[in-house]
Amino acid sequence: MTTPTTADLAGRIRGGLTTPEDPGYDQARAVYNAMHDRRPAAVVRCADAADVMESIRFSRERGLDVAVRGGGHSVPGFGTCDGGLVIDMSGIRNVHVDPAKRTARVGGGATWGDFDHAAHPFGLATTGGIISTTGVAGLTLGGGIGYLTRSCGLSIDNLLGADVVTADGKLVKASDFQNEDLFWGLRGGGGNFGVVTSMEFQLHPVDTIVGGPLFYEVDDAAAVMSFYREYVEKAPEELGMFFAWQIAPPLPFIPEDRVGDLFCVMVTCWAGDPQEADAVLKPFYDVAPVKAHHVGPMPYPALNSAFDGLVPHGLQHYWKADFVDELTDEAIAAHIDHGKRTPVVNSTMHLYSINGAAARVGPDETAFGHRDKKFAAVIAGMWPDAADNVANTAWVKEYYSAIHPHSGSEGGYINFMAGDDDGRVEANYGRNYSRLARVKAAYDPDNVFHLNQNIQPAR
Repeated sequence: MTTPTTADLAGRIRGGLTTPEDPGYDQARAVYNAMHDRRPAAVVRCADAADVMESIRFSRERGLDVAVRGGGHSVPGFGTCDGGLVIDMSGIRNVHVDPAKRTARVGGGATWGDFDHAAHPFGLATTGGIISTTGVAGLTLGGGIGYLTRSCGLSIDNLLGADVVTADGKLVKASDFQNEDLFWGLRGGGGNFGVVTSMEFQLHPVDTIVGGPLFYEVDDAAAVMSFYREYVEKAPEELGMFFAWQIAPPLPFIPEDRVGDLFCVMVTCWAGDPQEADAVLKPFYDVAPVKAHHVGPMPYPALNSAFDGLVPHGLQHYWKADFVDELTDEAIAAHIDHGKRTPVVNSTMHLYSINGAAARVGPDETAFGHRDKKFAAVIAGMWPDAADNVANTAWVKEYYSAIHPHSGSEGGYINFMAGDDDGRVEANYGRNYSRLARVKAAYDPDNVFHLNQNIQPAR
């Protein structure tokens, strides 16, 4: 029996295959986080689910690692590997909207920009991220936190079904009435169970929103964070919001003499009745003097892509994250102490509210095990120059070490984890880890899909 070669795989697929000998190899292997300069044996640009099935079978025959890439935004670089096979889903990015049923069928390589482009003409949306180039599948499988979390739940709460290529190279359907245990695991268990080739989502009437960022002086950060802590408890669920640090970029609404200054920011998204927006947003203007803002009516996709320019492909990334039980005064003080040291315009800390509709889903209804948490914090270190890696990574680590004791949680959102967070995996999945391990054993007993926040199969 001869050993299969990549040439054999090329004859079994419809999409393209790129190997180290090909001129487009360096581009094909590049991922969002430029810290990861890995050299796979081949990159398969899948055209359909059949290509994924053949790729999985080939990798099993050859004994190759499998890396699955959707949007390619994985901070730990899970979308690539050394010496293995990269399954690149970016060619499967179709989005079909059924406006009557308010559903969308989405290809496994689609981005949230693709999703919004297709759904917005019908005045529909579902919970996505805040960067439009993020992959729909990757963000969803980890939970899916975004502007609409408080009103529509997490992305997984709107997932109706998925097509999945499992570790044996077979395509199966997962939903509330097919492979129910797999469907449960997909909703928060990450990419541990297979390659998702398509997903179906519930959509909601979201068209023009009223929102955007409000910039405050750093000296007002304690007042702003305290206000946020209190307001999010009682604010209407149609209001999405998060706190951030932001060095002001050169934008038309930023006073020219303040470009390059550090501010604290509240980013808002009112998805309710536009006539109520002024009353809902007024407290943001009352808490402290607003030094710059870009708040007003806009199409939902405009807000969902507003920060794309700050995080282009090819930055250096190092992140740390926690779920947060309570935003204590001590935590606020630690945030301010380290937030003041934000190193570059791309780096930030975001504090997302995850109460409201997301909190009303039972902790065991999906694999997402942190429904009782109020916030998700991420210190997102992002910068262009690799020469700054040591200093900027240290900023993230020191910031995290300062706030972690006040979080009240050992776990964090798996989509925000760094490559050195392996020791936190059980805490990150939370109360549902044991059940996830059993689902893993049923669908991937050999741990073929291990380049992820990896769940070990139950033995």
